[in-house]
Amino acid sequence: MKYNRALTIAGSDPSGGAGMQADLKTFSALGVYGASAIVAIVDENTCGVYGVHPVPVPFVVGQIRSVLSDIGADAVKIGMLHSADLIRAVKSTLMEYPDVRDIVLDPVMVATSGDPLLMPEAVSTLKSELIPYSRIITPNLPEASILLGREIGHQDELEDAARELSSECGASVMLKAGHLAGTDTLVDVFYNRETGESLRLSSPKVDTVNTHGTGCTLSSAIAAYLAKGASLADAVRLGKEYLSNAIIHGARYQIGQGHGPVCHGWMQNS
Repeated sequence: MKYNRALTIAGSDPSGGAGMQADLKTFSALGVYGASAIVAIVDENTCGVYGVHPVPVPFVVGQIRSVLSDIGADAVKIGMLHSADLIRAVKSTLMEYPDVRDIVLDPVMVATSGDPLLMPEAVSTLKSELIPYSRIITPNLPEASILLGREIGHQDELEDAARELSSECGASVMLKAGHLAGTDTLVDVFYNRETGESLRLSSPKVDTVNTHGTGCTLSSAIAAYLAKGASLADAVRLGKEYLSNAIIHGARYQIGQGHGPVCHGWMQNS
């Protein structure tokens, strides 16, 4: 018997709601064996980010090689990569394992609290080096605006923006609408570069402060479904469904004094 396996390359969140901890919780909830390569130790909680201690690049590379040369991975989720050197190193290391091609990149730039997590000079490296090597990226609106160099602020702009970003960066795009104001329904847009098709994915907007780690959770859910053999479109649809339920089921809990986490184990609690 063999597990479906997924590797997360991400920072560590001691409060457990985002980063590598959220990824591993998501993998486990969806029946996938999770491994991790930690790129930074982040001092944060539900209220904010207080410091980032980068793991030396050669040590990150060593973690990735240790996992892929032994356990392997059916999919890889990539989260916060804080520097251009790290971005290049992650890409070159993954290229040593050409069979590992289901790569989901969450282009983390700013935490839910508003704290920056990516050096400004690293944005162009992410766009030119690692995004084209990924199968799909999952930006929110502020991240997509940075990558495109222009503001995206309205629902009717999302489909064109996702297609434009895919054309510029060379990957499929799941563009998240969570930052849009004045709407009761969130409509994310998935542009599938492999088929040229767009898919609109709607969900109710939940009145809750518990949104810490939503981006991490969605991207790791997509990676988990890809690891289980789902098509890209099905992985996106199922990943969105998993996250929506995680938000709904976690909405009434209080963990911490700021933006609490979603309920990663909602399937077991249902």
